[in-house]
Amino acid sequence: MWKKIILGAVALILVAGVVGYAKRMDILLYVVANRDLPETGPNRPITWEKGPEKTESLPADRPNIVFILLDDVGINDLSGFGEGITPTPNIARLAAKGAIFTNAYAGHANCAPSRAAILTGRDASSTGYDATPTPDGMGRMIAMIGNYNPMGRPEYIYDKAADAANPKFNSRGLPGSEITVAEVLRDTGYHTMHIGKWHLGRAEGMWPKDQGFDEDLMMASGLFLPVDDPNVVNAKLHFSPIDKFLWARVQYAVMQGGGDWFAPKGYLTDYFTDHAVRAIEANAGRPFFLYLAHWGAHTPLQATKEDYEAVGDTQPHRKRVYAGMMHSLDRSVGRIMDKLEAEGIADNTIVVLSSDNGAADYIGIDGVNAPYRGWKNTFFEGGLKIPMSVTWPGKIAPGTKIDTPVTHLDLMPTLVSAGGGALPKDRDINGHDMTPLWTGADRLARPDDAIHWGTADYRVVQAGGWKLQLNPSFDQGWLFNLNDDPTEQTNLIDEEPEKVAELTALIEAHWEGSQPLAQSVVAAPLAIDKHLAEEMVAGDAFVYWPN
Repeated sequence: MWKKIILGAVALILVAGVVGYAKRMDILLYVVANRDLPETGPNRPITWEKGPEKTESLPADRPNIVFILLDDVGINDLSGFGEGITPTPNIARLAAKGAIFTNAYAGHANCAPSRAAILTGRDASSTGYDATPTPDGMGRMIAMIGNYNPMGRPEYIYDKAADAANPKFNSRGLPGSEITVAEVLRDTGYHTMHIGKWHLGRAEGMWPKDQGFDEDLMMASGLFLPVDDPNVVNAKLHFSPIDKFLWARVQYAVMQGGGDWFAPKGYLTDYFTDHAVRAIEANAGRPFFLYLAHWGAHTPLQATKEDYEAVGDTQPHRKRVYAGMMHSLDRSVGRIMDKLEAEGIADNTIVVLSSDNGAADYIGIDGVNAPYRGWKNTFFEGGLKIPMSVTWPGKIAPGTKIDTPVTHLDLMPTLVSAGGGALPKDRDINGHDMTPLWTGADRLARPDDAIHWGTADYRVVQAGGWKLQLNPSFDQGWLFNLNDDPTEQTNLIDEEPEKVAELTALIEAHWEGSQPLAQSVVAAPLAIDKHLAEEMVAGDAFVYWPN
């Protein structure tokens, strides 16, 4: 009898162990979801500071500026720039009113460093802000989940020592000593407002209010609607470590001025647009700078039922939800354009539209960066080529197309110039005023005609149409002649040693003395030509991305 009891107990322990092993990711995600988070209060009303009443004497040389930044939207996602995953007629209409940049590059291949480049005109070699801060513990979890479900991919590499040495998430941001376009415009007489995603730090000196914004409404977490909202359609991505972490952790919350979290009202994209419209109305009588940084179409993928129905029977389900999110972004752009017209200020308003980087592999959707190879979190063209348009009535002719390579870095000096401000003289600005491009010039006066990107020791330069990528920690390198091979099909790194030496010297000179603000925690193996839902096989090209 005792023998049977002992054997039974051993069997139960073994079964429990097997089940526990199989469910260990679920257990870890449950722990992540239940770690301490700020409490989210009920929705609260927001009133935007009221400027003077409109007059006919607003200065023509002090145009309003509206900057609409989309998140992880690929160059082929939007009609007007590519085929469009779904029609985006408002975005196409906006772009047609001014200049479409057919060769526009992100300031970086992922979220936070690109946003820092946009606001400062300085790249990661200058700011040290070369990697996207992730919530505490996320790096380790991403590596664990990724290695648990590798889909034929090489191993994710987690650096525990680097993780422990880095500042905590809230303190990893753009240093307050950096000078942003908002600070310069505010000092020039603009009222400055930020709405949406920040991702540039949550410590003293790093909030929007510390970086030049008079008012802000900031995304606090990451849900577009509560998961169980009766009007939401969710698409969970079982193949994505990032998606698994986000669904376990993010909340439906916003904040103001670094204060308490509170619930938005309605779908997040629409909520931010509601407030952008109110902010424009409140400030139609004075020069203003509005930075509307949408969270869409970043994961977690969530659309409203109306938007999900509006895009038709697109398959698979995740692609239809993603298309619904694009539909909501297009509606946002249309509402803002309509409001500028209704207030009578459209003719004296610059509108910039762009995305922070290319679309991500972890959404599992084909063609979002077509025709380019690579994704967000790679320095291949798919991660860097972004939709970008600038509308400036009376200055830029409708239907202008500019093929010259430009970058997010160029926006800060361009907008400062347009607003009558002066660039800071005590630091290098890596970007250049783009005004000459719509007044007849065919190039910008960049040193060595070079644009640089980098994270950790993975560094890249494009100069004269040649592009060199060096990732020495993983013995990876690529050289492409974009003049003849714009989609990076043929790696010439072994055939062109003189060009490699020339471009390597540019990289070394540009990054000399640069000090990153934090160390990379995870190196993720990303397939260059397959998204994350596709299984890798021997011979598939991949790049290790350090973050």
